[in-house]
This record gives sequence, C-alpha cells and structure tokens, in this order.
Amino acid sequence: MKKLFLVSSFKDVADIFVNFHKDLSGKTVTFIPTASIVEKFAFNVTTGKKALEKMGLIVDELEISTATTAEIISKIKNNDFIYVTGGNTFFLLQELKRTGTDKVIIDEVNSGKLYIGESAGAVITSSNIEYIKGMDSIKKAPSLENFDALGLVEFYTVPHFTNLLFKKRTQKIMDTYSSTLNLSPISNNDAILVSGNEVKKESN
Repeated sequence: MKKLFLVSSFKDVADIFVNFHKDLSGKTVTFIPTASIVEKFAFNVTTGKKALEKMGLIVDELEISTATTAEIISKIKNNDFIYVTGGNTFFLLQELKRTGTDKVIIDEVNSGKLYIGESAGAVITSSNIEYIKGMDSIKKAPSLENFDALGLVEFYTVPHFTNLLFKKRTQKIMDTYSSTLNLSPISNNDAILVSGNEVKKESN
C-alpha cells in the first residue's frame, strides 16, 4: 500500500507524523537534501533532520547530485523510509532524472515504502511541476527537459500556503491553476496523509 506524508514544514507537524506511522524507533531514513543545495536558506533541512532524530530515527543522508548510482540504489532500497527536503523543485527534478533516482523512488513507494516530502519534496510527487514556476526559479535547472515528475499522487501540493513569505506567490498559483489542476494547498501547520487510495489533511 502506498504511504506518503506531505508537508510544508516537517518540524511543525512532527507530532502528526508520529501518529501516522507509529513504529519509528531504530528505523533508518534516506534523507535527500538535494533541492536545498542551490538555495541560500536551508534552515528547514536542519530542523527536519533534528525532528527525525528526536523521534529515534537514524538519518542516512544521500546527496543525489554527487552520489554514485550504486550508493543511490543501495540507500533508497535498503533503508526504511525516504525523506526529500525542500528547496528548488526544478533542480531537484533535474537531478532525480539525471541520476535515475526518480525511477528508484517510484518503485519503492509503489511497493509500500513510506515517503516523506517536505515543500519541494511534496511538490515533486505530483505528475508535473510546471505549476510551481511562480514559487521556484526554473533557471536553477538548465538541463531539465520537461516537467514530468514522480506521479505518485493525483493532486498538486501548494506548500507554504498562507505563510507570510509565500502568500502572494501561493495565491497566484491558486488563481492561475485552480480551474485546471487538482491543487492541494497546505500551510506550515498542515500535513497531507496518503494511505493507498485514501487522502486526508490534518492540521495543528
């Protein structure tokens, strides 16, 4: 059964995650910070990692832009969970495709491995990420040929909705695409919980 936990800010909904997946202690998370390496501010990466460790999880970092194919396959397949952080969604997609990590993640999630996506990591689970152009710069992914993404869910997450820094940008995305796409806006205090075909939103 497919299981995803999609958020804007993991530390703000960590308690919801504990209830969503209770068997956590001693489990290992493949932590992918790739989206953040082209951004100036990556504070959510540090706070997300600390929140995971506080739960008793072992964080195994995987920087896919520099890792070998063998390392990527080994970590994603052998570790218990996959966590993809926030940052630039287009750069993230470029590197996922370039390294073949996208296919490895899709296979693992479709086989039942828990996927945690924070901000860009949540956006990437939709079938196409063109809609997020109003939030992220496409210039950071010069080798990206198309916007086709992981296609793990049938909706399009709009992270940081109502957050002061992103208020205008997220509203513009909503105004532009709400008539054509199944948008799912979430604030920093919301989480989208996917279990098989069931999708629900929980808030703090």
